Amino acid sequence: MMRNTIFNPPFFLVVMSLFLASCDSKKEMMIEVYETSAAGHKLTPLNSFSIGGVVSEINLNLEEKLQTITGFGGAFTESSAYLLNRLSPEKKDQIINAYFSKEGAAYSLTRTHMNSCDFSLSNYSYTAIEGDTELEHFSIEHDKDDLIPMIKAAQAASKDGFKLFASPWTAAPWMKDNNSWVGGKLKPEYYDTWALFFSKYADAYKAEGIDIWGFTVENEPMGNGNNWESMVFSPEEMTHFVQNHLGPTLEAKGQEDLVILGFDQNRGDLKEWVDVMFKDEASSRYYDGTAIHWYESTYDYFPEELQYAHYKAPNKYLIQAEACVDSEVPAWKDDAWYWSKEATDWGFDWREAEKKYLHPKYAPVNRYARDIIGCLNNWVDGWVDWNMVLDRQGGPNWFKNWCVAPIIVDPEQDEVYLTPLYYVMSHFSKFIRPGARVIQVHKTDDDLMVSATENLNGSIVVVVFNEGLSEKYFNLNLSGETHALSVSPQALQTIIFTN
Repeated sequence: MMRNTIFNPPFFLVVMSLFLASCDSKKEMMIEVYETSAAGHKLTPLNSFSIGGVVSEINLNLEEKLQTITGFGGAFTESSAYLLNRLSPEKKDQIINAYFSKEGAAYSLTRTHMNSCDFSLSNYSYTAIEGDTELEHFSIEHDKDDLIPMIKAAQAASKDGFKLFASPWTAAPWMKDNNSWVGGKLKPEYYDTWALFFSKYADAYKAEGIDIWGFTVENEPMGNGNNWESMVFSPEEMTHFVQNHLGPTLEAKGQEDLVILGFDQNRGDLKEWVDVMFKDEASSRYYDGTAIHWYESTYDYFPEELQYAHYKAPNKYLIQAEACVDSEVPAWKDDAWYWSKEATDWGFDWREAEKKYLHPKYAPVNRYARDIIGCLNNWVDGWVDWNMVLDRQGGPNWFKNWCVAPIIVDPEQDEVYLTPLYYVMSHFSKFIRPGARVIQVHKTDDDLMVSATENLNGSIVVVVFNEGLSEKYFNLNLSGETHALSVSPQALQTIIFTN
């Protein structure tokens, strides 16, 4: 039974037992609270809370069910897999278990790349033979050294399994109008060949014991400034390819259950793309949803665009497919850096002047926590991080496009650093499981970010983020019960109610 023991208001200590008795039923409810904070908590269980000052209200409405959760996770890249294979078996297992075991983050939704990407060691394609339009020489042999073993290790560690979708950065140069890995467009005469590529890939991975859940049609179809692997589509060109080539090919091959996600770039351009993708029944037939990235801004999660995309296709997926702290060499064993507003991103240096405001310095933890909660509160059903593992340089990356990952390693010293970003991801992936429903939250403190879900097993998960510099006190109201809680300064908290 949870009781509030009051000592000399306005400041008092609430000692919380693990069991809460409901006024409305004889069932006992158990509450668990975990916190990650700038002060040093790392998914630390809490059982007492200091309460004082202004107390706000957080009200959960179990009757207002919103989107169904697909999952949370990260990406298998050649760079991450290569680094794992340079570590000792013990350290490799530590990382795999940290991400995929029930005791770890229990990732449930993952991504990988088809052909090479910037987080590969070099440029490569599964279709290296020019003119092989029937893809008779299609081969994923390149992936068998690092990438496939990493995925299979994750499968072995995962109790509940996970979904895996794949994304191409580019077709082989011989299929493109500029004969290059970077930029250019797919030649129309190779549309059927490129559609067959997706089918062949799913079959090849299935032969390795890995089921592909689905695809994004093209990573960043608007281009990446012609820096690394890319292939450009307009919304109309992508929709034409899906409607007349990719969808029919997968259907003819008996692979119609493979999910197809369109777009796969920044949220600022969502409206234009979903207007074309979901224009009518014919255009939307083979699209199962939309994939998005967060790089348009370091702070704004674009709620208006997310709402627009949802209502344009309310019964389809809306999945955050890639995110990372980019254009940074990661701080090594310096947790404070991840909580401080010192990190920049690509736009801090390179964005046009009128859009610089979208790219201020920011705290990496704040960016992850704000974005995930903001997405959950605006119809996004899946949130996937980028590389799972990078080295102290922020690579390897053949283009030297250094980035940060939740886990950083030093292969020479056989050391592993779980950054605060790893714990932020765990606050969501570990407790909010596939099939959960987002529930409506009403709150009185605008400085707190809050999202809540109900899992299929009936447990209620509430995530609270306090990015301010002072402790916050709140009453959490659920099913007629009020629970007095608090969240530390600069802290992310997950609260779980189970019967």
